[in-house]
Amino acid sequence: MAKEFVKGGHDADVNTQPDAGVYESNPEETKAIMRANEEDFIRGLIDAAGFVSEETQRIEIIRDKKLYFAFSIRPLSSEEYEKCRRKYTKYVRNKQLGMKMPEDTNKVKYHSALIYQATVDSDREKLWDNRQVWNALNAKEDRIINGLDVIECALKAGEKDKILEAIDRISGYEDNLEEVAKN
Repeated sequence: MAKEFVKGGHDADVNTQPDAGVYESNPEETKAIMRANEEDFIRGLIDAAGFVSEETQRIEIIRDKKLYFAFSIRPLSSEEYEKCRRKYTKYVRNKQLGMKMPEDTNKVKYHSALIYQATVDSDREKLWDNRQVWNALNAKEDRIINGLDVIECALKAGEKDKILEAIDRISGYEDNLEEVAKN
């Protein structure tokens, strides 16, 4: 039995959440549903595409109950993940196949690049790309030449792992696949 969709409507007597699920309909019913909800679908698509600039999450680096610094991250697109991975993967030519094949990924640089890329622009400038920070760390004989070096120097390995988990979560990678399928 096909479910009747009404633009902007819902079943008030059941709950305020719209029904989600798979409904069978013939081609004419499908066209009617699409026409009736076209504006909502278009608005939803446009709103969903704005995820990169609108969603953020605050990350606080706290050690021994002391807040050292904080910054905000945003979701990464698949292209941004891939760009970071490609940049820090070493490729070698396979003579038998006649093409380049990935040999090894520098995971330390790759993870730092993901954190750097996910950091909102204003915080990236204040923290990772701040020349004062670079100069102070270089005075301690650390070799800081870019923002990734600051990330590697300032964050502990476990902190980086937790930040990467937060980036994955805000980017839509969920641990619970059933929940994703329902949404």
